[in-house]
Amino acid sequence: MKGIVITMLLMMMLSCRQGKLQAGEAIVISEAGKDASCPFITRDEQGNPVVSWIERDSSADTGLMYYAVSNDNGHTFSKPLAISASAGVFPHDENLPKLLFKPGGMVIALFGVEANDPRNKYAGKVMYTQSFDNGKTWQAAIPLVTDTAGYDQRYFDMALLPGGEAAAIWLDNRKTTNEEGSTLYFAATRKREGFGTAMPVATTICQCCRTKIYVAGNGDIHLAYRDIINDSIRDMVHQVSTDGGKSFSAPVRISADNWVVNGCPHTGPTLTANSTGLHFAWFTMGGGQGAFYCRSVDNGNTYTQKEPLSKAPMAKHPQMTTVNDQVLIVWDEPVKWKTDFNSRVGFQYKAADGKTLQAGVLTNDSSYANFPVISALKGDKALLAYKRRNGSRSEVVVDQLNLK
Repeated sequence: MKGIVITMLLMMMLSCRQGKLQAGEAIVISEAGKDASCPFITRDEQGNPVVSWIERDSSADTGLMYYAVSNDNGHTFSKPLAISASAGVFPHDENLPKLLFKPGGMVIALFGVEANDPRNKYAGKVMYTQSFDNGKTWQAAIPLVTDTAGYDQRYFDMALLPGGEAAAIWLDNRKTTNEEGSTLYFAATRKREGFGTAMPVATTICQCCRTKIYVAGNGDIHLAYRDIINDSIRDMVHQVSTDGGKSFSAPVRISADNWVVNGCPHTGPTLTANSTGLHFAWFTMGGGQGAFYCRSVDNGNTYTQKEPLSKAPMAKHPQMTTVNDQVLIVWDEPVKWKTDFNSRVGFQYKAADGKTLQAGVLTNDSSYANFPVISALKGDKALLAYKRRNGSRSEVVVDQLNLK
């Protein structure tokens, strides 16, 4: 009996220690006086957290890509470093640029520019530049797609493959159907040669929502994006490759929201994985309104019933990461402030099996914070970055989160 009591007390102590998230002191890493946006988090070859973003003068339409490295697990960051070859990058928080560090001192920056194509006045192009000396110098930027039939590429993502190469996905105008939507393409790098032959993966994709590529610990390549189903439904789907990107499974809806909308929601899905399976978050206005969560324990064959992440009906732009097998999700949501509305960053901290341990907000209602991104750090910590208004400009802010 005594042993049972001791065991119960230990379990209670452990449960009390779980699900406690504390925000640190937020710091601004972008340059004062510049308009900063599009925060993104990655890691360098040594595993140090790296935050990238775009800065521009208020009078300019385009800007330059910057990044800063932390050598102390997210407490402080280096002086921002400019990627000169990214000049002309167009700031778009859904089409945000990405930075990826490959082995051997190789770094790739992937970013979007305006295409100014007469076939589509809203067209964009995805460009990339490579560095072979840890970012000291950069090659001239080149188009991700050189096929002259491809005049519109955007909403891209990039991830590191187990062998050390980079994989990218993007939405492309090239397609073999007259149905509405874009084609999702996949390509991987070949050492210093850059990205190789692109492969179409799926068609009829919603034209203006973020796409997500995630490489699991076992090497599986997972894709998530908003599909156009039956010409009118815009729901999230998932595909997986178990052969290194040579082939992908058929798209499967992660949730039958049946959201019928004749337009682009401008908010894509996010996913991560842990020991219990895959975890997803997304925005929809079908079968409920706001940001939702579900998971799959069988590598995407079936999915749990969706559950809301926030009571705010317009919570959107969710992002997620795995921290010591637990799941942390952040998003932005409107909040009433005096006679107007601001935006704040909300969160849910979940156990490995998806059970919510803690929920709340990470920014003040009096500020305007949106487009958060999140990444795990060493230990029980995570790094949060987001865009915050500062007068007529915006700035990029980072915060180290402690999770116990």
